Amino acid sequence: MVFAQSDQSANGILLIIVIYRIIQFLGSIFMSSPPDAVDFHAALPHDIVSVVRAALREDVGDGDKTAALLKPSSAEARVVCRQDAVLCGTVWFDEVFRQIDPDIVVSWQYHDGAAISVNDVLCSIHGSVSGLLSGERTALNFVQLLSATATATRRCVRAISHTGCVVLDTRKTIPGLRSAQKYAVRCGGGSNHRMGLFDAILIKENHIAAVGSVRGAVSAARERFPGVFVEVEVEDLDEFKQAMAAEPDRILLDNFSVEQLKVACRLNRGRCQLEASGGITSDNVAAVAETGVNYLSSGSITKHVQAVDLSLRICR
Repeated sequence: MVFAQSDQSANGILLIIVIYRIIQFLGSIFMSSPPDAVDFHAALPHDIVSVVRAALREDVGDGDKTAALLKPSSAEARVVCRQDAVLCGTVWFDEVFRQIDPDIVVSWQYHDGAAISVNDVLCSIHGSVSGLLSGERTALNFVQLLSATATATRRCVRAISHTGCVVLDTRKTIPGLRSAQKYAVRCGGGSNHRMGLFDAILIKENHIAAVGSVRGAVSAARERFPGVFVEVEVEDLDEFKQAMAAEPDRILLDNFSVEQLKVACRLNRGRCQLEASGGITSDNVAAVAETGVNYLSSGSITKHVQAVDLSLRICR
């Protein structure tokens, strides 16, 4: 069994991924998209190889002792869907088996972003029995989690499809899997908020208190980091008016009621991007979007997800 691969192998798999995406794109030009598929053009994260390596190190360690009891043989397995969902994570799945045994071949019937249903056979896998069993759990973990995030996002996107509002994720992600979950959000039809603390500025209550005022905090951000996106979080309409006067790129309305959101949109008159966040559920997401805000962000699509039920079974 092969577990660790060289950097050259890692570069090789990334090249394969790029070629696969080009083929997938060209195919979309000549073939209609599957039902509910999203043309998200989501760039794959750069850390897939290292994330999978860490996951296998955690599970396989220095070797699968149970699989070592098996006689060398080949087999075919299939992954079957047990519930309606949105598929995501196929490249992570492939990478698991590439690192376990590069001779294992995975053939997918669906691609990331496609709607999948109960009893759908998602892919077939051919290779050594020991390799299939050693990679099974890690590979499924990735697809089950990322499909759950994509499914939750798609559900939210559909609920507000009659509005111009955009669904955003947050930084409330599983440690070590942020780039993967943000990719899954795009597969579900949503968009990404900032990746982390390094690529955008979000001024919150404690930042304002430390600086002294909303205007002062925004001015400091513009001066220190010119050209960087600046957002201000506010908790009531008085703070909202202060934020509007400071002219950030976006104002985040935290835990505003639907009525307060309507008032804020009327006062704003399109001058600044508005984002609603906090307390947004499937019961009120449509009402929030209908207020006129440009964005709504939800930590639940990455944090409060239940893994999609998938099953890997050796069939031959």
